[in-house]
Amino acid sequence: MKHYLIRCSLVLSLLLTLSLQSAFAQQSYSSLYISISDALINTKQDNDTKVQKALEQFASDWALVETKETEQQQKVTAAFDAAMSSATKEQRLQALSTLSNELRALEKLENPVDEAAQRKEFEQKFTPVMQQFELALASKDLTQINEAYTEFNVKWNKNERPIREQSVAMYGQIETQMAFLRITLASENPDMATIQAQYDSLKQTITDFIAGKETAEVVEGDYSLQSLINYIDEASDFIEKQQFDEAAGQITEFITIWPSVEMEISTRNGSLYTKIESTMPLLVSELMKATPDTKKVTKQLEQFKTEIQLVQENSDYSFWDSALILLREGLEALLIIMALVAFLEKSGQPHMRKWIYVGAGSGILVSAITAILMLTLFNSATVNTNRELLEGCIGLIAAAMMIGVGIWLHNKSSVTSWNAYIAKQMNHAISKQSVFAMAFISFLSVFREGAETLLFYAGIAPKMELSQFVLGIVVALVILIVFAIVLFKVSGKIPVHKFFAVATVLIYVLAFKIIGVSIHTLQLTSKISTTVIDGLPVISTIGFYPTIETVLGQTVLIVLVIGTVILKKRK
Repeated sequence: MKHYLIRCSLVLSLLLTLSLQSAFAQQSYSSLYISISDALINTKQDNDTKVQKALEQFASDWALVETKETEQQQKVTAAFDAAMSSATKEQRLQALSTLSNELRALEKLENPVDEAAQRKEFEQKFTPVMQQFELALASKDLTQINEAYTEFNVKWNKNERPIREQSVAMYGQIETQMAFLRITLASENPDMATIQAQYDSLKQTITDFIAGKETAEVVEGDYSLQSLINYIDEASDFIEKQQFDEAAGQITEFITIWPSVEMEISTRNGSLYTKIESTMPLLVSELMKATPDTKKVTKQLEQFKTEIQLVQENSDYSFWDSALILLREGLEALLIIMALVAFLEKSGQPHMRKWIYVGAGSGILVSAITAILMLTLFNSATVNTNRELLEGCIGLIAAAMMIGVGIWLHNKSSVTSWNAYIAKQMNHAISKQSVFAMAFISFLSVFREGAETLLFYAGIAPKMELSQFVLGIVVALVILIVFAIVLFKVSGKIPVHKFFAVATVLIYVLAFKIIGVSIHTLQLTSKISTTVIDGLPVISTIGFYPTIETVLGQTVLIVLVIGTVILKKRK
């Protein structure tokens, strides 16, 4: 077990070092924009708890920002204070919008951009693309038009950035116009007049942007990822009723509001963002055919719904998860200390008990110092740029350690194996008559549990609200205090091996959840692919996500558990 923990610690240290090196390579305000976005969405959904969490994260990251633009820095701070003190939903939405604008203004001051030059450059790159499409339109050859549109779309994706940065409204209008054009092109009998009219509108919007004119309006409404899911549900209901025009209308509405919420998906799952943009217009065209392939459309909609839910789900842990970790590790440490004290009593050496307590106290102190260092590290803005990657990787390391601890516990869940373990540890200490050895055994027992607890918390703390995290620790401490009093009063009468059997089950359950949440987090960063399993729900309370990758990871855990049980029975 000791060697196992050392190896895991070395892997963790290497991971943190590499992540920090990557993070120091560049400074970005992306984490601040994500916090603002989270606050906006949750304000619209009246989720005050998550709004507060997002604003606290912004405050933590903003406190570490250093800039020479002190005047603009003060404006950002003032906008943030206004958001924090907002009394109504409308005031907070306005304050968050102002905060975003002030932060963008700061970014522009630090990295000056010539917007006119950007528009000129876009014109030079995109004018030939539009001319090529116009030549295809003039030929009235649908094959040429479709090929030209494909090229148009590819070049747009490569050059859209200045429009998106300069005008969200113009960007959204162009995206919607392109989607409608694609719907017409993919229909059974494309009408050339409709195609021409749609392209003319699209060209006019692009021309207006190049000229610096703001001719589009932001789509109004409190839209979120849940809005996308609602449109998918309504479209699916209409398809089931064979009302295909109505279903196509719902997907069209989806496309219309898409620019308002697409950043929520593009920043967390780039491949899903691309699939939705390219596929949704085709689904509308399919539904407008005389005999649409409803099975194909329904299957695709269900897959998109599941993947959007995966992005939407915050994978939050509850205070019970926080309490369970400390409770299980604390109980194990208490049992070990109790066993050491009881052994000394039976050996006629009660005077050495104080050194067990000294060792235990030292273990707690060193664990606390390590905890402070870890919390400082995880609140760092440099780590925050790679936060999700760290969360996923450390979560998997924590799960691996939990599996190891679970196997160790399982092997000690019999009277014979437990007694042999204690005798082996204590006989070594007593044979030396060494106070240092006695204290060191106690220290290692407690610190090992403390070190494991820290690593487990590192896997779940970033995905918990601070209040829930602290509440879990407080609850666990209260239970531990009560349990310690009872333990020392009835020392020697509790069947330790039975407790270990229960603890084994608890730790395997938590490992199951951490594996699912961690793999899901890595999927959101596109570090791991996402292959959705149709027909299965998202159950975040137990860390179950319907993808082949998460299920495979959790299946490995189940196989290990079954293998451990079989091996122990054979022994």
